[in-house]
Amino acid sequence: MSYKDAGVDIDAGNDLVEALGPLAKSTARPGVASDLGGFGALFDLKAAGFEDPVLVAGTDGVGTKLMIATAAGRHDTIGIDLVAMCANDLVVQGAEPLFFLDYFATGALDVGAGRAIVGGIAEGCRRAGCALIGGETAEMPGMYAPGDYDLAGFCVGAVERDAIITGAAVRPGDAILGLASDGLHSNGFSLVRRVVEAAGADYADAAPFDAERGLGAALLQPTRMYVKSCLRAIRDGGVHALAHVTGGGLVENLPRVLPTGCRAVVDAAAWRAPPVFRWLKTAGNIDTDEMLRTFNCGIGMALVVDAARAEAITGVLSEAGETVADIGRVEAGDGAPAVRVDNAEALWRS
Repeated sequence: MSYKDAGVDIDAGNDLVEALGPLAKSTARPGVASDLGGFGALFDLKAAGFEDPVLVAGTDGVGTKLMIATAAGRHDTIGIDLVAMCANDLVVQGAEPLFFLDYFATGALDVGAGRAIVGGIAEGCRRAGCALIGGETAEMPGMYAPGDYDLAGFCVGAVERDAIITGAAVRPGDAILGLASDGLHSNGFSLVRRVVEAAGADYADAAPFDAERGLGAALLQPTRMYVKSCLRAIRDGGVHALAHVTGGGLVENLPRVLPTGCRAVVDAAAWRAPPVFRWLKTAGNIDTDEMLRTFNCGIGMALVVDAARAEAITGVLSEAGETVADIGRVEAGDGAPAVRVDNAEALWRS
């Protein structure tokens, strides 16, 4: 018997590693202190320009959005989602993402698909400004069905000790700015797949909400990377807290960065949900409250800022390419932080 007979092709793994070298090199940044292929990767914080750094780490996956990538046969953007889900979490605490490692597991290695997946990861790293310094490819026959795979990502960043954002500076009267999402991002796809199934749709069909793209391609629109724009806003001053709007939506993620005795009041009439959300709500007959606690509904990142600085911060974010809306205010509240959403039905108007 041989390992290849058992379903593991070491040569294919080596071919993939060789193909990934240029992708990793394309993400190089100051601080990288080792080449790809070692047992561990080195990163020099002083070379990256930090004086008194605190490390911030995060890990995440892409969830069942992977199943749509597999069904649609499109693997080139799912890696962007993976990096964004991790790196956007780091910037919430004021951290600059420094390096990223991925874990890619599959039943049988397809070098072409693997290169497309890691190519997306490299593109995500470039968008976040971090280096892809290592990872693991695991070929596990019998664990995954043919064509299936799983992804996890691990991102480490740093922030100067006196610049950590904890939300402690949030106070009643602060403004809440919302940054537009690029669509579903990477949450709620178990429900999305149920809606697609109930609607009798095929991922190869034209998207009911986007006549220029197929349904699969439209649903795979990658998670927006907010890192560089938010770092610019933070360095400009006046940002008291940030919330990456992922699973749980605004109603569950915004309270995570508010101190006790504060609540957020959000006016949903300040923005419009992208067409994909309106289609999901109608096709799946989904209640508005369920939409708000499952999806981002058009706001992918929220910033709580000094009201006197809100206009200037909006300008910084807009210059960095973000679509910004003034979506609410912080008020004094009783007990645990909470969010109240006013005019929620306005989200579904075209």
